[in-house]
Amino acid sequence: MKLNERSLAFYATCDSPADNSGFLYKRGERHTAYHRRWFVLKGNMLFYFEERDSREPVGVIVLEGCNVELCDSAEGFAFAIRFGGSKSRTYVLAAESQAAMESWVKSLSRASFDYMRLVVRELEKQLQEMRWGLAGGCGGSREPPGPWKPKPSGLEHSQEQLPALPAVLPKENGCAVWDNVLGAARPPDTSGCGGHDEEEHPRPPPLPPRRRVSNGEAAGAGVESPSTFCRLHEQYGREVARLRHDWQQRRRGPQP
Repeated sequence: MKLNERSLAFYATCDSPADNSGFLYKRGERHTAYHRRWFVLKGNMLFYFEERDSREPVGVIVLEGCNVELCDSAEGFAFAIRFGGSKSRTYVLAAESQAAMESWVKSLSRASFDYMRLVVRELEKQLQEMRWGLAGGCGGSREPPGPWKPKPSGLEHSQEQLPALPAVLPKENGCAVWDNVLGAARPPDTSGCGGHDEEEHPRPPPLPPRRRVSNGEAAGAGVESPSTFCRLHEQYGREVARLRHDWQQRRRGPQP
């Protein structure tokens, strides 16, 4: 893998938040001595510096295709980063306390994209199960949603059994009568309201004669005159004013 040193150095020392940082003891590749280094974890990259205030990192470990596990070592609180392959290097690190070791092992185990991919798949699965559960709780089906298909209504098989409806539905009193099918038996008409017309449609009953209104009644049926409204307004206004005056007198209390 080819990495740009300047880009890595800028990324390691920029102000972007780190997932974990602290001092660890790193065992050398050729010499088994441990050296105290400042480690910074950002994403899937573990940078290590000689000192905390160093401007550039000494090295970087790309945490892809590796396993983080505890190991036996002369140093206490030691763990190893092992990569697959016979020629791959194993990084042995040691923390200063049990809590620091557990924190680093947890952070390094969750830093790879493979772990994030597994987390995303698990979250998608849980989200889909929740959607199915909500659909089942609302009376729907718990099966995963598929393409919509219209359900057969059975009208295709029952059209031959239904009698033919008339093009214009008969009406009684201005309302359609749905059970008056051509050819159906009708009860005898005893109301004397006209029966049916030539096309066998029921006739509406005769309308009652309109009542003639005289000019005086039409004028009285209109809106009240303005003089009546004014009298009511003055009457209720005086009543409200009197009640308001009594309330103010009670609020002031008895005068000496």
